[in-house]
Amino acid sequence: MEEREDKLRQLVESNEWTEEDRKWLLQYLNSSDGSELKTLLLQKLHEDQQELDPILSEQMLHSIHQEIDPVKKPSIIRLYIRWVAAAVLIGTITYLALQHKQKEISIAQQQSHPVIKNDVLPGKDQAILTLADGTKVALDDAQNGMLTQQGNTKILKLNGKLSYNTGKAGTTPAEVAYNTIATPRGGQYQIILPDGSQVWLNAASSLRFPTAFTGKERRVEVTGEAYFEIARNAAMPFTVALPTAGGSSEIQVLGTHFNVNAYTDESLLKTTLIQGAVRFVSGKESMVLSPGQQSQLTKAGDLNLNSQVDISTVMAWKNGLFHFEGADIETVMKQLSRWYDVDIVYSGRKTNDLFYAEIPRNTRLSDALKALSLTGKVDFKIDNKRIIVNQ
Repeated sequence: MEEREDKLRQLVESNEWTEEDRKWLLQYLNSSDGSELKTLLLQKLHEDQQELDPILSEQMLHSIHQEIDPVKKPSIIRLYIRWVAAAVLIGTITYLALQHKQKEISIAQQQSHPVIKNDVLPGKDQAILTLADGTKVALDDAQNGMLTQQGNTKILKLNGKLSYNTGKAGTTPAEVAYNTIATPRGGQYQIILPDGSQVWLNAASSLRFPTAFTGKERRVEVTGEAYFEIARNAAMPFTVALPTAGGSSEIQVLGTHFNVNAYTDESLLKTTLIQGAVRFVSGKESMVLSPGQQSQLTKAGDLNLNSQVDISTVMAWKNGLFHFEGADIETVMKQLSRWYDVDIVYSGRKTNDLFYAEIPRNTRLSDALKALSLTGKVDFKIDNKRIIVNQ
């Protein structure tokens, strides 16, 4: 028993494992519940004044088992990050593997947060509301309460959300006015539309909508990325217009939850259905989506269906995470660029490695980059408002 504990302690302290070490640990995990290893990992983190919740420790244990099992198809690069407090950095187990080759598992640790020159804070709830008369309101600076009134509609800011209250049911405005809410890079915002539908806007996105829905349909226009939860009203279908390079597309909705990614610098315009049903229409082509499916429109106008979409990756931004499953370096850096409001510069040949990572979006830029650099295949430098990617 003591000999086994000594071996486990040696592996926990070591940054490099031999093939024999890996085989020994796999045999240990296959023949026990792993409680001794979990205890040693928790002790190690405690010694470094870091914290780890029991659920995460179980996930770590399971992932260690999966990563060192040679029968399992190798992943590319896997990172599991847990940020416990603003003043305490990473208390993390990092799992690394290169394409077609297993890599060692290492414990990545760091002490209290160092001051890093040119570091960038994460994005926050901020947006600009443009009223029908052209007046612009900076929502992050505005106080809670009623911002203004347009016709019969009161526009309110409540606990970081923008809300439209049309007053008495059946009241029809003399003239429909349109507002636009736009988030900058480094911003996000939530809005409750006049019909009670909710929209979450990701960074560098916009939503144009009427201050009151009238007529036979509810119609809005979106750019960038947005998540919708639509209030059901069969008598007045909901439509999301998506301007594209070759014309326009739209999503026809009754009552549903879905995500739209329509950034102009992405190769695909993607609509992912979470709940309900939608029809995606582009020119003469259309398709009806079922929950878990994603329509993909190419720049050339080709419409395809993806029935193997990873919903956790699609919804990560709304849930406060970066979640990458086999993402290339450009996909990773585009998300960081939008959220931290920085430009990306590549130095050297771009890596072909793929990234599997989950990192909270409320972390500093330097911390997110440190997590990614643990792969050993890429490192970063923050230069004012630029990230230089060295490969």
